[in-house]
Amino acid sequence: MKIWAYLVDEHALGDVFAGIPTWGLLLAIALTVLMLTKGADWMIDGAVDLALRTKLPKIVIGATILSLGTTAPEAFVSVMAAFMGNPGLALGNGVGSIIADTGLIFGMTALVAAPPMNKWILNRTGWWQIGSAVLLVALAGGALLLNPEDPVISRPMGLLLIALLMTYMVMTYRWARSGKDSSVLVGTEMEVSEHKHELSMTMTLVTLLGGLALVITASRLLIPAASETAGRLGVPDDVIAATMVALGTSLPELTTAIAAIRKGHPEITVGNIVGADVLNSLFVIGAASLAVPLSVPPTFFRFHFPAMLLILVSFRVFIGMGKDGRFRRWQGVWLLALYGVYIALQYILN
Repeated sequence: MKIWAYLVDEHALGDVFAGIPTWGLLLAIALTVLMLTKGADWMIDGAVDLALRTKLPKIVIGATILSLGTTAPEAFVSVMAAFMGNPGLALGNGVGSIIADTGLIFGMTALVAAPPMNKWILNRTGWWQIGSAVLLVALAGGALLLNPEDPVISRPMGLLLIALLMTYMVMTYRWARSGKDSSVLVGTEMEVSEHKHELSMTMTLVTLLGGLALVITASRLLIPAASETAGRLGVPDDVIAATMVALGTSLPELTTAIAAIRKGHPEITVGNIVGADVLNSLFVIGAASLAVPLSVPPTFFRFHFPAMLLILVSFRVFIGMGKDGRFRRWQGVWLLALYGVYIALQYILN
């Protein structure tokens, strides 16, 4: 049971790092950052090789395989936390990750790389991105109407979310396979011929999964180590909660985005962000509510849900504006600004 506590209980990990000297904490932070970087590199290499082997678009690999992997930590922690008597963590984890993924991580990607947009795919998966979030808010609103004193996302609602998740995965694969536009597919003959498969298919999957394991492990260790270090340096707890902990839930997506930009595949980040948003709504919250019905605090209706919808609507508008098939750097500035205001207001209101 102790192992499960380390996986889902921040206090258990915090107690471990509290007994480590400051120089040891700094060394742990350096090692976890190195693990994050190496793990993200492996994930991107494996994803690109898999896309070329299967002739699926990189954006689809990002929206399915990578996003499943990078949201697995949130789903696992949320479900276990619900079982261990902290169901409120799951909803905050899912909604907060959507805000960080789209506002911070995609905003940074658009600002740095102005990534291409595959409108044939995004006009389909993008509607799932905002539609799943709107459905989540509608379910919570319906729960509020039925029980104003204690609205909960019930198990039947969770079952609906999981069923929609399965539909999304199947439809995304079919859309990718049925695309008529040659620009939809990255696995063209020229690209495949120029790409040397130095690894077997088995080793490609090992590289992808091994990188994912490194990213998950490092993400789980970095935040309590950094929080303990910041506390010793006199940084207030509420600042730590509004910055380090909020960012920590999205570290896998962030490190994947940085590696994808550095290796020249920003479209993987676009797919990963869209897929991660859908999975946070349908997979993370759906699975947790199947475990234990999730209470919806009033602050979600007043603050978190509106922030999430504003950021996702902005992203949807940007897709419609992309006449030349690219996102713009000013759009990244806008999303980063919204995320910054969200963090600032969270700090002020708390």
